[in-house]
Amino acid sequence: MRILIVEDEEKLAQAVKKGLELKGFSVDWLSDSEKARTRILLYKEEYDLVLLDLMLPGISGDQICRDVREAGITTPIIMLTARDETEYKVDLLNSGADDYITKPFAFDELVARINAILRRPEQSHSANLKVRDIELNPGKHVVTKNGKEVSLTLKEFSLLELFMRHPDEALPRETILDHVWNFDFPGFSNVLDVHMKNLRKKLDTYAESDPLFETIRGVGYRLNA
Repeated sequence: MRILIVEDEEKLAQAVKKGLELKGFSVDWLSDSEKARTRILLYKEEYDLVLLDLMLPGISGDQICRDVREAGITTPIIMLTARDETEYKVDLLNSGADDYITKPFAFDELVARINAILRRPEQSHSANLKVRDIELNPGKHVVTKNGKEVSLTLKEFSLLELFMRHPDEALPRETILDHVWNFDFPGFSNVLDVHMKNLRKKLDTYAESDPLFETIRGVGYRLNA
């Protein structure tokens, strides 16, 4: 799962980012409200959830939320606010936010709210994924092959989930790196190739003529359904 944090308090943003990455999320952080609004509008398919601060310099968080919803984007949004008035919280929800959390907050509570939103029935991410004899349960973070559980690292799991959501598609290296790592990750790094090699060892036991993962020269990789 990939999360965008929009927060101008660097110390808070970095602490939340680090904590979420340790929980297995891929996290981007922006402090500029205009850049954040543009990122959400242009890359609406890239994020599973947005943590959006209310009191941002420039464009306020609730205005960004309204603009995003008016554009038809349904990505879940949790507002971060220092205001605790009930009436104001109602306004946040009316602006299109899915939830809010009042500063200062406990990190465990934030994670619980994120997980609660991501496992809602209407979210497509709650559905199990299956390709050939491989099944992936996003909610339980479990992968099985022929009914037997396979142990994957956090990055391997994120890679596999991305491929299983886009079967038979040739995914460019840049797209994979952006989704599983972040926008600032160097595209020339061989870390992707290392993880793909490990995934193949654990999952790709098919004949060479019918591989599960296929290298597309000059492009990236494809999962053959």
